[in-house]
Amino acid sequence: MEIYLIRHGIAQEREIGIPDEVRSLTNKGKDKTRQVAGRLYDLGVRFDVVLTSPLVRSRQTAEILHEYKLSREITESAHLAPNGSIYDWLDWLKAQQYPQQTQLALVGHQPNLGQWAEILVWGEDRARLILKKAGIIGLTLPETDSPIGQAQLFWLTPPKFLL
Repeated sequence: MEIYLIRHGIAQEREIGIPDEVRSLTNKGKDKTRQVAGRLYDLGVRFDVVLTSPLVRSRQTAEILHEYKLSREITESAHLAPNGSIYDWLDWLKAQQYPQQTQLALVGHQPNLGQWAEILVWGEDRARLILKKAGIIGLTLPETDSPIGQAQLFWLTPPKFLL
Protein backbone atom coordinates (compact mmCIF):
# COMPACT_ATOMS: atom_id res chain seq x y z
CA MET A 1 0.00 0.00 0.00
CA GLU A 2 1.19 3.47 -0.80
CA ILE A 3 0.28 6.44 1.34
CA TYR A 4 0.94 10.04 0.44
CA LEU A 5 1.08 12.39 3.41
CA ILE A 6 0.11 15.80 2.07
CA ARG A 7 0.18 18.95 4.15
CA HIS A 8 -2.59 21.46 3.54
CA GLY A 9 -1.80 24.54 1.47
CA ILE A 10 -1.00 28.01 2.76
CA ALA A 11 -3.74 29.09 5.16
CA GLN A 12 -4.89 32.21 6.98
CA GLU A 13 -2.64 33.21 9.83
CA ARG A 14 -3.78 32.49 13.36
CA GLU A 15 -5.76 35.44 14.67
CA ILE A 16 -7.68 36.17 17.81
CA GLY A 17 -11.33 35.50 17.12
CA ILE A 18 -10.74 32.98 14.31
CA PRO A 19 -10.89 29.40 15.60
CA ASP A 20 -8.10 27.20 14.23
CA GLU A 21 -10.69 24.77 12.84
CA VAL A 22 -12.11 27.33 10.42
CA ARG A 23 -8.92 28.91 9.07
CA SER A 24 -9.11 28.53 5.30
CA LEU A 25 -6.61 28.49 2.45
CA THR A 26 -5.52 31.89 1.22
CA ASN A 27 -5.78 32.72 -2.48
CA LYS A 28 -2.03 32.06 -2.73
CA GLY A 29 -2.53 28.77 -0.92
CA LYS A 30 -5.28 27.72 -3.33
CA ASP A 31 -3.19 28.69 -6.36
CA LYS A 32 -0.09 26.85 -5.15
CA THR A 33 -2.12 23.77 -4.19
CA ARG A 34 -3.74 23.78 -7.65
CA GLN A 35 -0.29 23.95 -9.25
CA VAL A 36 0.89 21.00 -7.16
CA ALA A 37 -2.28 19.05 -8.01
CA GLY A 38 -1.79 19.76 -11.71
CA ARG A 39 1.79 18.54 -11.54
CA LEU A 40 0.73 15.37 -9.71
CA TYR A 41 -1.85 14.78 -12.42
CA ASP A 42 0.83 15.22 -15.11
CA LEU A 43 3.06 12.72 -13.28
CA GLY A 44 0.23 10.15 -13.30
CA VAL A 45 -0.26 10.13 -9.53
CA ARG A 46 -3.75 8.99 -8.55
CA PHE A 47 -5.34 8.10 -5.23
CA ASP A 48 -8.09 5.61 -4.53
CA VAL A 49 -9.19 7.66 -1.54
CA VAL A 50 -8.21 11.01 -0.07
CA LEU A 51 -8.55 11.06 3.71
CA THR A 52 -8.62 14.55 5.15
CA SER A 53 -8.50 16.24 8.49
CA PRO A 54 -11.86 17.82 9.27
CA LEU A 55 -10.28 21.28 9.52
CA VAL A 56 -11.31 23.67 6.74
CA ARG A 57 -7.85 24.21 5.23
CA SER A 58 -7.24 20.48 4.89
CA ARG A 59 -10.69 19.85 3.48
CA GLN A 60 -10.12 22.60 0.89
CA THR A 61 -6.79 21.01 -0.07
CA ALA A 62 -8.48 17.61 -0.48
CA GLU A 63 -11.20 19.18 -2.63
CA ILE A 64 -8.54 20.66 -4.92
CA LEU A 65 -6.96 17.21 -5.32
CA HIS A 66 -10.39 15.85 -6.18
CA GLU A 67 -11.06 18.75 -8.57
CA TYR A 68 -7.91 17.72 -10.50
CA LYS A 69 -9.21 14.16 -10.82
CA LEU A 70 -6.54 12.76 -8.50
CA SER A 71 -9.04 10.85 -6.38
CA ARG A 72 -12.32 9.01 -6.60
CA GLU A 73 -13.52 10.04 -3.17
CA ILE A 74 -12.81 12.21 -0.14
CA THR A 75 -13.39 10.96 3.38
CA GLU A 76 -12.93 12.94 6.59
CA SER A 77 -10.84 11.36 9.30
CA ALA A 78 -10.66 12.79 12.81
CA HIS A 79 -7.36 10.91 13.16
CA LEU A 80 -5.81 13.50 10.81
CA ALA A 81 -6.81 16.49 12.93
CA PRO A 82 -3.97 18.16 14.86
CA ASN A 83 -2.75 15.83 17.60
CA GLY A 84 -4.45 12.84 15.96
CA SER A 85 -2.99 9.46 16.83
CA ILE A 86 -1.18 7.40 14.24
CA TYR A 87 -1.82 4.30 16.35
CA ASP A 88 -5.58 4.89 16.28
CA TRP A 89 -5.36 5.58 12.54
CA LEU A 90 -3.46 2.33 11.96
CA ASP A 91 -6.17 0.43 13.86
CA TRP A 92 -8.76 2.10 11.64
CA LEU A 93 -6.74 1.31 8.50
CA LYS A 94 -6.43 -2.35 9.45
CA ALA A 95 -10.21 -2.59 9.93
CA GLN A 96 -10.79 -1.17 6.41
CA GLN A 97 -9.05 -4.12 4.75
CA TYR A 98 -7.92 -2.13 1.74
CA PRO A 99 -6.15 -4.21 -0.93
CA GLN A 100 -2.34 -3.98 -0.85
CA GLN A 101 -2.30 -2.02 -4.15
CA THR A 102 -4.40 0.81 -2.65
CA GLN A 103 -3.05 4.35 -2.88
CA LEU A 104 -4.22 6.67 -0.12
CA ALA A 105 -3.64 10.39 0.27
CA LEU A 106 -3.74 11.71 3.83
CA VAL A 107 -4.23 15.47 4.00
CA GLY A 108 -3.37 16.96 7.34
CA HIS A 109 -1.04 19.09 9.41
CA GLN A 110 2.53 19.55 10.50
CA PRO A 111 4.07 18.39 12.80
CA ASN A 112 1.71 15.40 12.80
CA LEU A 113 2.41 14.19 9.27
CA GLY A 114 6.17 14.44 9.69
CA GLN A 115 5.93 12.56 12.98
CA TRP A 116 3.71 9.89 11.42
CA ALA A 117 6.22 9.36 8.60
CA GLU A 118 9.09 9.01 11.07
CA ILE A 119 7.18 6.51 13.20
CA LEU A 120 6.29 4.45 10.13
CA VAL A 121 9.84 4.51 8.71
CA TRP A 122 12.06 4.52 11.82
CA GLY A 123 9.71 3.31 14.52
CA GLU A 124 9.99 6.55 16.49
CA ASP A 125 9.40 10.28 16.23
CA ARG A 126 12.77 11.94 15.68
CA ALA A 127 11.41 15.44 14.97
CA ARG A 128 13.50 15.66 11.79
CA LEU A 129 11.04 15.53 8.88
CA ILE A 130 9.50 18.90 8.14
CA LEU A 131 6.68 18.88 5.63
CA LYS A 132 6.17 22.23 3.89
CA LYS A 133 2.68 23.49 3.09
CA ALA A 134 1.41 21.55 0.03
CA GLY A 135 4.43 19.26 0.38
CA ILE A 136 4.29 15.46 0.06
CA ILE A 137 5.82 12.44 1.75
CA GLY A 138 5.28 9.11 -0.01
CA LEU A 139 5.55 5.84 1.91
CA THR A 140 5.10 2.22 0.99
CA LEU A 141 3.53 0.26 3.83
CA PRO A 142 4.45 -3.41 4.01
CA GLU A 143 1.80 -6.10 4.10
CA THR A 144 1.96 -6.71 7.83
CA ASP A 145 -0.17 -6.22 10.92
CA SER A 146 2.09 -3.44 12.19
CA PRO A 147 3.99 -1.32 9.66
CA ILE A 148 5.64 0.76 12.40
CA GLY A 149 9.35 1.03 11.64
CA GLN A 150 8.93 -0.94 8.42
CA ALA A 151 7.61 1.55 5.87
CA GLN A 152 9.75 2.57 2.93
CA LEU A 153 10.14 6.26 2.12
CA PHE A 154 9.93 6.82 -1.64
CA TRP A 155 9.03 10.50 -1.88
CA LEU A 156 9.80 13.61 0.15
CA THR A 157 9.36 16.85 -1.68
CA PRO A 158 8.47 20.44 -0.93
CA PRO A 159 6.02 22.00 -3.37
CA LYS A 160 8.70 24.11 -5.07
CA PHE A 161 10.12 20.97 -6.71
CA LEU A 162 6.73 20.19 -8.23
CA LEU A 163 6.10 23.67 -9.63
